[in-house]
Order: sequence, then C-alpha cells, then structure tokens
Amino acid sequence: MERQKTLKDINIPVINVDEFDYVLPVDRIPKYPLPERHSSKLLLYKDEEISEKRFSQIANFLPSKSLLVFNDSKVIHARLFFRKPTGASIEIFCLEPISPAEFSQNFSATKSVVWKCLVGNAKKWKSGTLTKPITINNQSFLLTAEKRQTVENNFLIRFSWSENISFGEIITEAGKIPIPPYLNRDSEPIDNSRYQTIYAQTDGSVAAPTAGLHFTDTIFEHLKHKNIDTGFVTLHVSAGTFKPVKSDFIAGHQMHREWIAVSIEMLEKLKTAETIFSVGTTSLRTLESLFWFGSEWIRTGEKPTLVSQWIPYQKNKLPTFHQVLDFLIEKLQKQKKDNLLFATELIIVPGYQFHVINGLITNFHQPRSTLLMLVAAIVGKHKWKEIYDFALKNNFRFLSYGDSSLLIPQVS
Repeated sequence: MERQKTLKDINIPVINVDEFDYVLPVDRIPKYPLPERHSSKLLLYKDEEISEKRFSQIANFLPSKSLLVFNDSKVIHARLFFRKPTGASIEIFCLEPISPAEFSQNFSATKSVVWKCLVGNAKKWKSGTLTKPITINNQSFLLTAEKRQTVENNFLIRFSWSENISFGEIITEAGKIPIPPYLNRDSEPIDNSRYQTIYAQTDGSVAAPTAGLHFTDTIFEHLKHKNIDTGFVTLHVSAGTFKPVKSDFIAGHQMHREWIAVSIEMLEKLKTAETIFSVGTTSLRTLESLFWFGSEWIRTGEKPTLVSQWIPYQKNKLPTFHQVLDFLIEKLQKQKKDNLLFATELIIVPGYQFHVINGLITNFHQPRSTLLMLVAAIVGKHKWKEIYDFALKNNFRFLSYGDSSLLIPQVS
C-alpha cells in the first residue's frame, strides 16, 4: 500500500473482491475451439436487455459508421524446453524482453538476447548453462540459456547462439505456444492457428486477445457492408492477465504492466469515429490508457512512460478525448514519429468513468478477476451477475475458447 499512499487526492474504490465471485463449472470451459470461429454464441446486452444471438450476426447489432478497435498483437511461442544432461526437463517461459527491451528489436536480434522468464523445475537448474539443438533453414546449432539474476519470482535469462538467425525465428521454430493454464492440457498443433487472431501481426503476447478469436474474413465483410470501420492498436498481453486477485479488497491488488503501441493513423481514425467499440478487454485497456497517457502529458508538461494503476481515481481536471487526440497527433507530427509507445498498469473497476469506448465485445471471464470487474464497470456493479447467470443457464461456453458477448451500456 505504500505505493498508493504516495498518490495525492486519490479515491480508490472500496470494492470487496468477494462480490465478483461465481461458480464456474469445469464443463463450461471448453478445452478446444469450435470448428468454425464465427459459429459461437453471442450474448447481446443492449437497452438493458439480455438475449442470445449468434456471433455470425454481430454486424446486425452494431451501429453503422461505428469503429471497431482490435488488438493486433501476436502470441509468441514463448515456452522453450531444455533438458539437462541428467535428463531433467527445464521449461523457460519468456515473459518480457530486457535486452534489447523493445519487442521488434529483440525479435530481430542475432547472436544473443536477454529476457525476463519463468523457469519451471528451477530447483533442478542451480548453476551452469542449458543447451538445446535447433535446425532452421538447414542450419543446425545450439541455443544456450544462462541464468543471469533473479527478479522477484522470475529470472533474467541470456539466450545466445552462433548462427546469424534472428531470435524471432528461433522462438517460432523451437518454442511452443502458451495456451492458458486453465485448459489443463499441453498445446497442440491446432493451437498454433486457433489461439491466434486472423489479423495478428505484431509479435509480443504470451496470451491471446481472445475476443478477436471469433472474427473471420466473412465477419469483416459483413462489417464493411454495414459501413462499420475497423482499426488496430497493439497491446502485448502479459502473463499477468491470469494473475489472480488474492487481496480481500481491490485496493490491495497490484495490476500487471503491459506495453502499448498506437499509430498516428489510428489517432486520426479515432478522431472521426461516431461510436467506438473495443474488441476485447486489451483493446479497451489500450484506448482508455491512451486517454490517461495524453491527459497526464497535458497536465504535467512531461511525456509519461507509464499509465499508473490509480491515475483515473485522482481528482484532476481532465481534457476531452478529442483534445487529447489533437495534442498527441501534434506531438507526433513535431517529432516526426509514426507511433506512440508506452506502458500501462491501468485498472478498470466499478466507479471508473469511461472516456473513449461506447461498448465492448468480449468473452466470459474467470471469477474474482480484474477482467470481470472491468465488465462490471461497463454494465453496472450488479448487472454483471444477471448477465453471467443468463450465460450459465443458457449453456454459454466460458474463457478463452468460449463464446462471446456484445455489451452496449445504456447512455445516461
């Protein structure tokens, strides 16, 4: 709590985490996706009414001239398996690049990189290096892993290799895609394509932005036919998205940090949008973080590097979203840059005032999670329960490979 006490005029919402618990039967968590992406169910919450639809119909329920914002981050093959001479298996789960720290530079690096990693079976790897034989483009070489130091419950691992091959190629060839732990199975070939959106472009996530898994080329054609625009931002989803809330009250929870990139082209598109829908909680977190990033820059006169967790709950005079967009576009133009790059720890819980989005497309989330609280912030602190009860009673599938919902809150 010391970190929170340093913030001035803060008004952290008093939220008991027990209020966001519910019973999720195991058989409602599908281990595999449906044969066709857009054949899932769609729960529609609109005009304070709840109904069951099909995801293939989603364009029918969105207003024309609206803008759908997608997260184009791509899930990397973050799980690398090494074997000690004794036969012990060691899993190294790549979480975040350290050197080079920027994702694209790290993936294009040759010879060596450093990552923050989780290490499975770490007790069996007390010292020394691990090696893994790899063959890419008929070139065979050894990938070496060396523990550098411990950072909280993680390790800094230096990977090195002899050939002039990028780390991005190595991790794609040698790693396994990290499906969610609650699926209780190993990743399989189907996950390489289905635990990935069809528009994924920018390597960096260790979990999929799962709301986008339902979208197909057919759905994009339907959106286009209805004059619904689309745009893309990047938020690299971290393993923190699965971090449970262990405190009794939300004030005791430390939100995970994730990295964001937004193009000047996207800023311009947001300026002209009549209504904005985020596809997934990660897109929503990006857009709302964008507002706070620009607001803090305007307020302090200094460019922030991080949107901190409790910024929205302070008492500061705020600009409009359009004022923020104009400011950020002007800054990028003066600096002759195409993208904004920053990090966020933003937490969105009931009591949060939305400044950007008008609705959300999202899957169904785990009990006692910050993502469920985000949903409650949109539809209402008590309405979320009614929505989830409806989903459970009507055999909706939950979590990553589950069904979808379109949440359009009543405008007050």
